[in-house]
Amino acid sequence: MRPIISAFFLVASTSACLAADPRYPDWPCAQPKVPEISVAAVWAGPSLDDVAGKWKDDAKVSALVAKLAARRTPMEEAQKDVADFLTGSAQEKTMKGKLLFSGLFDTLNAQRSSVMNGLERVMRKQRAAVEKIKADTVALQDMQGAASPDQAKVDELGNQLNWETRIFEDRRRVLKFVCEVPTTIDQRLFALGREIQQDME
Repeated sequence: MRPIISAFFLVASTSACLAADPRYPDWPCAQPKVPEISVAAVWAGPSLDDVAGKWKDDAKVSALVAKLAARRTPMEEAQKDVADFLTGSAQEKTMKGKLLFSGLFDTLNAQRSSVMNGLERVMRKQRAAVEKIKADTVALQDMQGAASPDQAKVDELGNQLNWETRIFEDRRRVLKFVCEVPTTIDQRLFALGREIQQDME
């Protein structure tokens, strides 16, 4: 009977949290979904309009952007790299800083969008899994309630339901962890933007 109890518990608990925000029915996280972040929210420095996309043309800037955007790069190391990069005259520092932040904004924003799209894809799989678990639970109950149940089929479907439930639970645990990633990206972008602005002065 464990598969039936477990499956119904999962369906009930998941149905309660699906589509917490009706505007984003596939968003699985407790944190509100913010589809995009604006430059103004993370950058108080000079306008980036004149450098949009140009960071890609500078090999040194592109390489540094890739390193700083990687979450495996410790923030202390990233801050030192920024300070080491922003040298020269005030004008040179300003141009370098604008190029660097423009690249970080583009790169981290793309990472953020990719993570959020992935979360919603997994949530759609979870919805489908809920329906499958519900259907298989009803089928298992019908088999067990038959006058002469086929025990082999009962065992087979019970094992299948256990497997489906396990996959569902594993995904749910992963979702909880990955839901933190967009916020982590936001915080990294803000911190790097602040460091760049300080070192430009």
